[in-house]
Amino acid sequence: MPAPVAAAPPNKPLSAPQKALHRLGLVRDIDLALHLPLRYEDETRITPLSEARDGQVVQLEGTVTRQEISHRPRRQLLVTLDDGSDTCTLRFFTFYPSHLKALAVGARVRVRGELRGGFLGRTIMHPAFHAAAGELPDALTPVYPASAQLPQAYLRKAVATGLRRADLDETLPPGLLRSLQEALHGQRVPLMSLREALQHLHHPGPEVSPDALEDRSHPAWQRLKAEELLAQQLSQLAAKRERDALRAPVLPVHAGGLHEQLLGALPFALTAAQRRVGEEIARDLARPVPMHRLLQGDVGSGKTVVAALAAAVAIDAGWQCALMAPTEILAEQHFAKLVGWLEPLLAPRGQRVAWLTGSQKKKQREQMLALVASGEAALVVGTHAVIQAQVQFRRLGLAVIDEQHRFGVAQRLALRSKTAAAQAAEPHLLMMSATPIPRTLAMSYYADLDVSTIDELPPGRTPIVTKVVSESRRAEVIARIRAQLAEGRQVYWVCPLIEESEALDLSNATATHAELSQSLDGVLVGLLHSRMPAAEKKAVMSLFSGGQMGVLVSTTVIEVGVDVPNASLMVIEHAERFGLSQLHQLRGRVGRGAAASACVLMYTPPEGGRLGETARERLRAMAETTDGFEIARRDLEIRGPGEFLGARQSGAPLLRFADLATDTHLLQWARGAAAEMLTGHPAAAEKHVARWLGNKAEYLKA
Repeated sequence: MPAPVAAAPPNKPLSAPQKALHRLGLVRDIDLALHLPLRYEDETRITPLSEARDGQVVQLEGTVTRQEISHRPRRQLLVTLDDGSDTCTLRFFTFYPSHLKALAVGARVRVRGELRGGFLGRTIMHPAFHAAAGELPDALTPVYPASAQLPQAYLRKAVATGLRRADLDETLPPGLLRSLQEALHGQRVPLMSLREALQHLHHPGPEVSPDALEDRSHPAWQRLKAEELLAQQLSQLAAKRERDALRAPVLPVHAGGLHEQLLGALPFALTAAQRRVGEEIARDLARPVPMHRLLQGDVGSGKTVVAALAAAVAIDAGWQCALMAPTEILAEQHFAKLVGWLEPLLAPRGQRVAWLTGSQKKKQREQMLALVASGEAALVVGTHAVIQAQVQFRRLGLAVIDEQHRFGVAQRLALRSKTAAAQAAEPHLLMMSATPIPRTLAMSYYADLDVSTIDELPPGRTPIVTKVVSESRRAEVIARIRAQLAEGRQVYWVCPLIEESEALDLSNATATHAELSQSLDGVLVGLLHSRMPAAEKKAVMSLFSGGQMGVLVSTTVIEVGVDVPNASLMVIEHAERFGLSQLHQLRGRVGRGAAASACVLMYTPPEGGRLGETARERLRAMAETTDGFEIARRDLEIRGPGEFLGARQSGAPLLRFADLATDTHLLQWARGAAAEMLTGHPAAAEKHVARWLGNKAEYLKA
């Protein structure tokens, strides 16, 4: 086998294993050095059969005394191995001529596998084997994450080559090494260097407990986690400082201007939290550096009005504002509110609110594009259509992205680049999320953002009672719907799928719609799902919003943005199939009026069984709290960070080694260390980020 390397020489085609390495992201020597084992096998000792226990993974050495191919009950190769203390059978259901040759009678071999007892004697199924020759290894044998095209033997050689050639010189200055030792609670063992830590994890000695290696508590793991978190923090802080060096339009609040007029025209008073975050945003807009702020608030906390006030500041200063939402329904909800609040104030100024989506007719779209290009459209609301090439803003000063985790990095970069080249200024960026971000996540993945939090709900919002019920009580749930309808209320019924799926035995939205239409005589029951034409969706939503429709059966297209104060009951069918933050978002569609509201989580246990632990944890959390921040904390525990980040990390890795739930002390250290290193040791900081993130650091800047 040729010596494996991460890259082929120029103009020489890559071999199949080299291509497989590249697909795993193993391109540089350092990538190979940081490709750590999944687990370890102990090949350092031979266990005599007489001392081995059934169920134990053992390495045996012995002589083949018998070989036969049996055809009962199915074709198999049976090999008898005698190690001098006892015998056992090696059983192979898949085998090749090479097996017959290597395991011929008289051959002396080493085999490794799980020893099983049984009526016909002790057996090892499909053991690993090779000729008994040479010294036993003096370290545990690593087993790496691999692929079918990448044999372990090849990968082990490639990793060993990468580890030998990679530049693993120390990047941390002495002061930070001392503070890291303290962060590790003054571990009595000396702090390992990166080279020592990697050497240890790739080739641990036989005296090391595999458990300590696999639970990631070993000092070698601690060193790696700290280095990884530091690279992430350095990347985020460098992105923030880079952005702070850019210029953005200065958008001050004018006395008696549009901002003040909008405040006076609103039919409600702002909460203290809305006023506070509004002031934080206004301070950012008045600075000549681009705002990069995340506005987070629970479902129904009033983020849209805060965005409208920010838009008023930008428009009053002579700039345009764009608001982008992930779905047409959500964009339309924003549009309706913003038109109601702002259009009466913009009309006397000869300005208006424009609407852009992918489903628009060509003529209407061309009209809107002209309004945007001329600057007459002071505010542009829409879906991802807002960032398409043909949309040209005259002077974009503020970009607002709602439900930011639904958008990818490339989409956000496209919106930021919408300013004309002549403008020479970045737009301010306000991102909004109704999924509150747990503190550890804000400290790590969102370290480059300023975060504003609306932590109170507007007055008049009624508490929502959440009930978890089994599908067997479906008739009771429908009776509850009848009672709500009799009181003049409206009801949502959410289903997870549109069509029957053989893989998931779920009742679909269409069948539920038919069932409820039949059960609720004289009530208009609507159906809404993502495959309907936009005009049809709009018509259904209009009937429900207007109160003519009593029940809306829907897939999760109503998850965000739908605001019908008269709706007081939400039924979520197959609630066990939904994520926690999605359940919380759906529940937030009720409780928007004065009537007492409820959310029924209807689950279907697997046939003859009970719900899995994760599903039970989610439903329990929903029943116990309506606090979005507590829901977010539990969601992070159950699902990990991916759910919150969405496409933010497209191209940039989630943490491979560190764990936000258990490594908070290292994250705290990395935050302080990043600021110190970037300021005092910029070259070492750059080298550290390049080592850990390579070109992926660019994605963290969006």
